Amino acid sequence: MQKCKNCNMQFSWVNIYKSFWWGYKPIECETCNTEHRITVLGRIIFVSLTILPMLVFGYFFSPFDHAFATMGVGIAILIIGSLFTPYLVKYKKVDQQS
Repeated sequence: MQKCKNCNMQFSWVNIYKSFWWGYKPIECETCNTEHRITVLGRIIFVSLTILPMLVFGYFFSPFDHAFATMGVGIAILIIGSLFTPYLVKYKKVDQQS
């Protein structure tokens, strides 16, 4: 799990997870108030674990004849993939400009 680059305090899983679903909102360290933003690689990892598997399943591997079953499994894949992303993405410290 990612830690603050300034004070080495570990970010909570919930704060990282919320950051994804609010447009990659920056995370602020609760101890030193340093702002961290998700890296480009972190965004790619997020999409690779959520959107991409859902689309691949829906278009290529769907064994269901019903659209609702396919959408349900696709959404389940998206949710399960998103639960792992806070452990894998990286954030970088925002340089404060005077």
